[in-house]
Amino acid sequence: MQPPDLLDCLVIGAGPAGMTAGLYLRRFHRRVSIVGGDDSRAALIPASHNYPGFPEGIPGSALLSRLRRQLEEVDGFVTKGRVDALAEVDGAFEARCGGETLRARTVVMATGMLDREPRVPGIANLRDLGLLRQCPICDGYEFTGRRIGIVGAGDHGAREALFLRNYSEHVTLIAQDEDHAPGPDAAAQLQQRGIGLVCGEVVAATPADGHVRVHLGAGAAHDFDVLYAALGALPRSGLARALGAKTDALGALVVDAHCRTTVANLYAAGDVVAGLDQLAVSVGQAAIAATAIHNDLRARGV
Repeated sequence: MQPPDLLDCLVIGAGPAGMTAGLYLRRFHRRVSIVGGDDSRAALIPASHNYPGFPEGIPGSALLSRLRRQLEEVDGFVTKGRVDALAEVDGAFEARCGGETLRARTVVMATGMLDREPRVPGIANLRDLGLLRQCPICDGYEFTGRRIGIVGAGDHGAREALFLRNYSEHVTLIAQDEDHAPGPDAAAQLQQRGIGLVCGEVVAATPADGHVRVHLGAGAAHDFDVLYAALGALPRSGLARALGAKTDALGALVVDAHCRTTVANLYAAGDVVAGLDQLAVSVGQAAIAATAIHNDLRARGV
């Protein structure tokens, strides 16, 4: 017999994906616990204008607040904390959260990813002012025809610059040194599209009359209306990888059409999953994962 404290599902992560998964599971009358901190990537979004249903846009913090309220309407809550370890024990999962141990039949990994930002003075201030951006799919439209700077690494930075060229003729890629410069083929594509390429160490980035001033080590400065970071991101998939879950080359979790990972009863949704990192995709994956969990548990007679 299963112990009475056994959860139907533990959701790790309290961003849009985690709270949506929790919302669906509570509406299925499932016993669920959502554990997460205040480090959701969504909280850094000044305003999303491509999330359906919000024509004026919605700040990431406001979306998270709405999701918490919606979750509370079905007696679902977020427990602030961090899952330090996750293991399979006696046919269930055991998660260590500080000094507490939670046991669950299933787990949803909704741990997101961590963006790599330029490690230079002034970056945090730019982010708070909405002048540092990470996702051109999300907000490139808002900078149509504007001066766009990109601090990028290698061919990844070049691809982002080429993507942003769709929005503006005034795009410049900044490679911090020769090791971060794009390869010859990528550099040729930049030149063909009229994208500027600057090589030089960024020593500071500061706001200046509503725009961004990027200071290089050689003393030069470049002004942009917005600065994008294209240094990649780190999926927070360590707990799942420790269980043997398959990841792609970047460390993001590989899932099937029902958001199941390669570990039985372990599901994933949101930016930690290999694929398109978008709010709409994250909540869609969460809905799929939660419904699959409910149906899989029903098939087991639970």
